[in-house]
Amino acid sequence: MGDVVSTHLDEGRREMISARTSQVMAEFGKVYEQQYAVALFNSVRFEIEGGGNAQSQLLHRKDPLQDKSIFSGDLFQYLEENKKWRNRFIYVADSYNISYYENKLAHDRGLHPKGVINCAGYKALTSMDEYLELLNSCLPDTKAKAGNSPFLKCASSYLLILWHPYARHHYFYVRTEKEQKKWLAVFQDCVRHTNNGLSEENKVLTPAFTDSVRLYRQAKGHYGTWDMMCGDPPRILANLVMETLHQDLRTLIGPRLKGKLQQRQRDWMLISDAVYKQVLAQTRVQYEGLVQTCEAKRPRLDASLRTDMDQIITSKEHISGRIRALVHLRAEQLLRSNVQPYITSILEALMEPASRGFSEVREVLFREMVEVSKNALNDGGKEALGKHMEKISMLAFHPVKMQSCYEKMEQLSLEGLQQRFEVSSPSVFIQRAQILMREQMDNAVYTFEQLLHQSLEGQSGEQLYKIIQRCQDRVLKKYDYDSSTVRKKFFREALLQVIIPYMLKQLYPVYSTELPKFKELIFEDFSRFILVENMFEEVVLQSVTKDIMMAVKEAAVQRKHNLYRDSIVLTNSDPNLHLLGENPIDWAQQYGGGEEQAGLGNRKRRQVVSMIVPEGMAPLPYGSCLEVPGVEEIPEENEAQLSEEVPEKPLRTLEYLHQQPLSPTKSTAPKEPGSPDSVDGIRHLINPVLEIVLPLSEECDDPVLTNGMVHLEEGQEIKAITTVTEVLPGDTAVESAIQELDIVVEEDDGERLVECAVDSDVELVPPSAYSSPRHHDDSGFQSPTNEHREEEETQPLKEELRAGEEIVDPEQVMVTLGQEDNVSNDETGGTKEEIAEDDSDVVSEI
Repeated sequence: MGDVVSTHLDEGRREMISARTSQVMAEFGKVYEQQYAVALFNSVRFEIEGGGNAQSQLLHRKDPLQDKSIFSGDLFQYLEENKKWRNRFIYVADSYNISYYENKLAHDRGLHPKGVINCAGYKALTSMDEYLELLNSCLPDTKAKAGNSPFLKCASSYLLILWHPYARHHYFYVRTEKEQKKWLAVFQDCVRHTNNGLSEENKVLTPAFTDSVRLYRQAKGHYGTWDMMCGDPPRILANLVMETLHQDLRTLIGPRLKGKLQQRQRDWMLISDAVYKQVLAQTRVQYEGLVQTCEAKRPRLDASLRTDMDQIITSKEHISGRIRALVHLRAEQLLRSNVQPYITSILEALMEPASRGFSEVREVLFREMVEVSKNALNDGGKEALGKHMEKISMLAFHPVKMQSCYEKMEQLSLEGLQQRFEVSSPSVFIQRAQILMREQMDNAVYTFEQLLHQSLEGQSGEQLYKIIQRCQDRVLKKYDYDSSTVRKKFFREALLQVIIPYMLKQLYPVYSTELPKFKELIFEDFSRFILVENMFEEVVLQSVTKDIMMAVKEAAVQRKHNLYRDSIVLTNSDPNLHLLGENPIDWAQQYGGGEEQAGLGNRKRRQVVSMIVPEGMAPLPYGSCLEVPGVEEIPEENEAQLSEEVPEKPLRTLEYLHQQPLSPTKSTAPKEPGSPDSVDGIRHLINPVLEIVLPLSEECDDPVLTNGMVHLEEGQEIKAITTVTEVLPGDTAVESAIQELDIVVEEDDGERLVECAVDSDVELVPPSAYSSPRHHDDSGFQSPTNEHREEEETQPLKEELRAGEEIVDPEQVMVTLGQEDNVSNDETGGTKEEIAEDDSDVVSEI
């Protein structure tokens, strides 16, 4: 695949791509420098004169996702490199970028992810047919023959595909339809958030950038909304370059691609992704340099503006009046004949789904607050309030619970109007409304938290239910007012986005030759802040604003979709509400009922979306495929804590067991002192005793090994196994060894007799499934024929010992496992006796 990219993107083509990108950035840079000064002028003027925006009744949280993550879990991902599916651990941080790791352990260790997906400009799909339709539209040439095999061979039909017109596509799958819906909600939320990459807090850079992009595209003949106005400024500029470059490369490279249709599609996707990465890297560097240049001029421009603000405003109004007189007649005629008849239709098409979406936000908020009230009343008052408040603190950023609200807005249809006003797609309006829904939900939740926290101070637990009810009613009333205000503003902006580009496209060609003469009326010192093109657009906008405002006002007067009239102001609004602290409230610590519970609550609260394991599904090879819970299925924190206290025992394979090292331990039995030159001392120096401990488990009844043998790597050897703790009764191997010793004593009276004492008071505990094959149970040998036998009485040792024979300590009895039939023991000169037990040989060495 790398050869495909290098073949079609040689050094010459890469230089061509770089030159095209530099050309677009140079043209855009000239427009941006002009619009930067205009945006600075508007910002300073707004600061001096003030604005007329209605004050919000709800509080606004500055950084709601501080120290939070959205979601994490396991998915199967398709790898283009080897055309195989691999399980990947997915982590969605507060930036909404999707990071995927080899496994969860790699993430927990802080290792770099395998890759990071910025979802700006992507579409989340679940249908292969829909994906192939989009893919065929981007294919350079469709003359290639289609293959019989599917585009992707997948073990499941529950696909998740991230499609982008220029960047690389990503394929995932899950095992159930329920998981697919949950993950789709998460991916769609990632796309929705990253598309909204322009900060509204910056009153200079953001307006300068958006106006520059719009004017640049209008100069190229592209009016109206743009679907690829997605992400941060460098990514939007990359999309701007690719808008024309992508088509040229399709014509140039497309006919040279070889293979069947599917292979050509894959190759083109890789080539397009490589080009997009190159363009994005270049636009990022050049945009940062452009911003630094403009920001360096800002202090001088700001000082000039504040000094000459009155004169600049007077000059601008004078020129605007001259332009208005020029275009008024034709603009009014266009407005009356081609725009006014459709304003009401456009407004109705926008109001219906948007109002249903905001009403659903209110219903979800109401249900959650009622649930908090019921749980706090039933579970013991203030002490149980913390964990229930933690449930809704991040409600606005829970993609599954908010999904029902977002789906209402996705029903927006502008059929018929799109062709007339050249609206490329309603997706711009859909995503804008969904962002506003999330903001209003978070404002309402944050206000509820602050009001409840303030009302609980000094109050007894008996009044808790009434306090929650009172705060709930106040928040809902404030939400209704703010929802009406936000929706009316959204309707006005959407109507302007639909109508203004259409009118500009009709009027600008007519007056483009006459506008330059107005530049002569502008003083040279003010020419940086007064641009004729901007004033022309403002005149057109003012001509249609009155009709748009009247249409929205009429809808509010008729009480359509619960819109308030502009004259309505909440008389019982809280004047001191905005004086409440901006610090987030730690409910688990203050009302959770103890430091330990608070600590657990903080840890769980770091991830907005809780996870559950799908019922009835086998675990994945390297982890469980975790789901986003449904609205009713999010576990409470106490349930999450219980699940953490009783973790599932991971399955351990033989490969894992073989990797466990041999662990030599010190013997606890007292050693008899010996002289340095004694045979035993020298023997221990030459062949030290290595004691192998085989851990036991109380939960598993099956031993790891069924043949009683210890697995050794090449070069390793066990000289002896010394019993340290106790010898268990009922062990067939030990019994056989003792019986053989008795036979040796009876047959050869000249041999030394060894008495082995066996403790018969200890119950036999089976080894654990987690035991390592390199470890051995020091309570005795495991016999494959006696793994599950109940305790048996130990075989008595020979009762008569020969007088005068030395009794050997049991700790000095060493038993060696061997694979050969004949084991030589010339070093020790001791007696050997072969003891066969199934596949293994047990040899006692005295």
